[in-house]
Amino acid sequence: MSQIEIKVPQLSESVTEATLLSWHKQPGEAVKEGENLIDIETDKVVLELPAPRDGVLVKIVKQDGEKVGSGDLIAMLDSEAAATASKTKKKAAPAVSPAARKLAHEHEVDAGQLQGSGRHGLVTREDVLAAAVEKAPAAASVPQAAEGTRVEQRVPMTRIRQRIAERLLESQQNAAILTTFNEVNMQPVMELRNKYKDAFEKKHGIKLGFSSFFVKAAVTALQRFPVVNASIDGTDVIYHGYYDIGVAIGSERGLVVPIIRDADKLSFADIERQIADFGARARDGKLTLEELSGGTFSISNGGVFGSMLSTPIINPPQSAILGIHATRDRPVAENGQVVIRPMNYLALSYDHRIVDGRDAVLFLAAIKEALEYPGRVLLDI
Repeated sequence: MSQIEIKVPQLSESVTEATLLSWHKQPGEAVKEGENLIDIETDKVVLELPAPRDGVLVKIVKQDGEKVGSGDLIAMLDSEAAATASKTKKKAAPAVSPAARKLAHEHEVDAGQLQGSGRHGLVTREDVLAAAVEKAPAAASVPQAAEGTRVEQRVPMTRIRQRIAERLLESQQNAAILTTFNEVNMQPVMELRNKYKDAFEKKHGIKLGFSSFFVKAAVTALQRFPVVNASIDGTDVIYHGYYDIGVAIGSERGLVVPIIRDADKLSFADIERQIADFGARARDGKLTLEELSGGTFSISNGGVFGSMLSTPIINPPQSAILGIHATRDRPVAENGQVVIRPMNYLALSYDHRIVDGRDAVLFLAAIKEALEYPGRVLLDI
């Protein structure tokens, strides 16, 4: 009998522990090469562990909910039993996205029995939520009790939410964070976008949004002020000679910050494609550990939720983060006259241990200039 060990894949250096969510196969069941055996949750992503070969799952060593580390043995697979197992005919279970599986586990819904509404019959989060509502239509998010009583519900944090809490607290405790603000007239960017958006989409197959303008403006400012692209390591300052921009994305599982590598070398179309791809895969829990690791500077866009102003928290060990907000028509003074312009308030939170106030203010002014005169960014002047 040919036994194959099923082990936890190598996690990133910053991830020391993960949690087994739910096995999709039980001992004695046949599996196909590449078929997902179990979802593994880290503090950043949910990973799928595919079967390395056709065969039969003969033993589960680690159960649902157990904590594991890189290389831990969690199951055994018999590859020579594939032919025998394949004689047992059974209805193939539908494909289920990782986010949907996790939600199904939380709501005690059998995702394998659902009819998926996604592409190629994929079971999505929406399918699970609909099934959960149908299963318990009168259930509420907070337990019900007799009238006049006060109830509470204790729910364990997910591993990702725990890590978010730890990192935010770490950032507040270990950095001297200050925030400086400025405002930017978005009319030039909006006019440029409106003028070329159709031609841009026709040529590149992706819509021209505002995110690429902010990423390009940030890179331009970082090139002028390298200290904002640096980080502290003990008593050393590390100046990064590359521009890896983290873009904060809110998902149902929590905030994730995938990294746009070498953003200075990418076109507007390249950046738009990466951001769109990150957003789609963040919703399905498909981002990889590598895509969420590193970064020299971050951008957080609270404007998509309608935020007018905020003070973003630095993503350590980075030295700064840019917060952008909702663009609104506001009265402003121009040449002694009050005019209406689409204004956006920018916020730069920075680590005062490494970035002086002067550099922070001038850096934010450089971003403002790049957005109000976008032609200079395009022409590199």
